[in-house]
Order: sequence, then structure tokens, then C-alpha cells
Amino acid sequence: MGKNFMILVIKAIAITALFSSTAISAQEKIEKEITYTNAKAFPIYGQAFVPSDTSRYQRLPMSYKNKCRQPLWYLGTESAGLYVRFRSNSTAIYAKWSSMYKNSMNHMTDTGTRGLDLYALVDGKWQFVSSGRPGKKKETSAMIVGNMKPEMREYMLYLSLYDGIDSLEIGVASGSTLDQPEISSPSTEKPIIMYGTSILQGGCSSRPGMAFTNIIGRRLDKEVVNLGFSGNALLDYEIAELMADIPDPGIYILDYVPNASVDEINQKGEKFFRILRDAHPKVPIIFLEDPVYPHSFFDLAIKSELDKKNAAQENLFQKLKASGEKRIYFLKSTNEIGNDNEATVDGIHFTDLGMFRYSQFIMPAIKKALKTNK
Repeated sequence: MGKNFMILVIKAIAITALFSSTAISAQEKIEKEITYTNAKAFPIYGQAFVPSDTSRYQRLPMSYKNKCRQPLWYLGTESAGLYVRFRSNSTAIYAKWSSMYKNSMNHMTDTGTRGLDLYALVDGKWQFVSSGRPGKKKETSAMIVGNMKPEMREYMLYLSLYDGIDSLEIGVASGSTLDQPEISSPSTEKPIIMYGTSILQGGCSSRPGMAFTNIIGRRLDKEVVNLGFSGNALLDYEIAELMADIPDPGIYILDYVPNASVDEINQKGEKFFRILRDAHPKVPIIFLEDPVYPHSFFDLAIKSELDKKNAAQENLFQKLKASGEKRIYFLKSTNEIGNDNEATVDGIHFTDLGMFRYSQFIMPAIKKALKTNK
């Protein structure tokens, strides 16, 4: 029995080696049929500043490295809300990318955290194609989609929500076209500037395209700048200054209450607002409350904290309104993610359902406010 068993083991090893060799050969053949181009050749959107090579895939400019708090800088190097635009007639789209940190969390998918998401423009609307799922290492090489008709299409590639991108290449079938986008969509005129917390950054959507900032961008066909900083939306004036420096914003959305304390709202909220208003007197500004978290129904300490922070936010708004401020709006969070308590992953961070409901909740207010800024 022992001799026969050893023979079987040897055969199994030989067969495994044969299949592995065949798989490697097939992969090498595929790689030879792909032409990769550095994504720096294509326009990137969703940033509050004009990027350099060193700040290509991050949300804060390099000048902020020694200007802001270290946790804020770290989060600013993550690529939430950024997307690359290109067009191609390739029958397959590939990507090679290197994640900066190889982050992983126990309440969010790796695809959302450090993956990619590809969309194509179909009949004037952005349609999901497929995701680039990250591997176990920092470097990933993956076919996002294959077996397509060789038709010229406009593409939008969303970047990782909770990790940075060190390098990115886009691959197409050799001999096919990979070129600059021809259609200006989403529109870059009067972008939507959103400031907030981990939820705004994208936690915890299953893939980048489902972050509500990205949903809003597609639905309204407008560039959205995602300035969500996980646990760090603490009304830092440096962020207000960055937002104020954007040349022609369409609207500001302030969704910092989940992170900011009552004291921070009371002591810093008005100055943060004034930095924006002094730079752009006519740009509409929306104030949001803390969401109604499902577990606050049971956790009375959380409920008390939410009530106090929301009261502070509303008091700030009413103070500004009483001072004569125009084009400011206040949204109560009662129906922000529905009332069935089923839209979060952990009682706080939104699932894809929560992200979709949030976008549906806020879009009418955005549309209304944008009409005042033409």
C-alpha cells in the first residue's frame, strides 16, 4: 500500500507540474498579445488640484505633506473618487496596478478597498463593465473584461477607495486602438465638491463605482471631487482652503458631522464655512446631519451623541442664515438611507444599498442648488 501510494503521489506531482507549466505558457502567450500603456498618458479626474507626476493618483497635493495632520495626509494619498478616462476598440481591457499600502479591512471587500472598476458609455449613459480584483500582493495584473466586439468605446476606470496607487497601466489587445477620450463626460464644468468622513470616502461599498460620490457623478454627468477622510473630517482649515482654491465649483457639500464633535462644530464650523464663502460668494453650500445609524435605536449613548451633534450642525446653519447668508441649504438625515435599518454593513458604514439610497436622497437637493449657480 505504501509503495502504491508513493507512486500515486509522484504521478499527482507530475500532473500538477504539467498543468502549472501549461498555465504559465498560456499566460505568457496572453501577455505577449497585450499592449500596455502607462495610465499617465490619459486624463485623470476627481482632484481638487492640477496633479503632478508625484501626486498623480492622490487627493491632496504634495505641498500638504508637511502642512496638514499626518493621518489626514495618509488618507489624502488614497485615490477615492479618482478616475481615468480613455477610449479603445479592443476586444479586451486589462490593467496592471500597484497598491501603495495593500490595505485590507474586515468590513469592506478588497475590491472596494484597493481594486478598480471599469465603466463604458452606452447610449449616453455610464454602464458597469467589470471590476479589477486585487491579488494577494501589492502588484496585480488582471483582465477586467474580454470577448467583446471590436467597437470603439469610451471608458471610465475608477481607482481604489481605501488605498493609494503607485503605478497603473492599461492593457489592450495588440493592434487595437487605445486613445484619448473624445466625449467630455462626466462634465468637468462646475464640479461638485464633497467633504466628509469614511462613508463619503467610500466605506463600505463593494467596489469603487458604488461609492455614492461616484454614483452621483454618473447620474448627474458631473465631475465629483471626493474629499472624504476616514475618521478625520475634523473641519481642518487646510481642507477648506483646498476646496476654496478650486476655480469654478458648482456646489459644496459638507458632510463632516459623523466625525466632528459638538465642540469642533461650534468652534470651527463657521470659520470653515467662511473660507469657502469668502472665496466663492455665490456658490451654493449644503449642510448635512449625521445619518440615523441603525444601532442608535438600541445604543442610547450613540443616540444622545447623534442628537447633540445634529443640533449643533443645525444651530450653525440657522446662525449663518440669520446673518444674511444666501444659497445655503440644510438636509435632515431622517430618510437618508431609508428606514428599514438594512443599509449598513456594521450599523454605521453604508453597503451598496446605503450608497444608492444616499445618492437618491441628496440628488434632488444638488440639482436644485446647481440651478442657482449658472
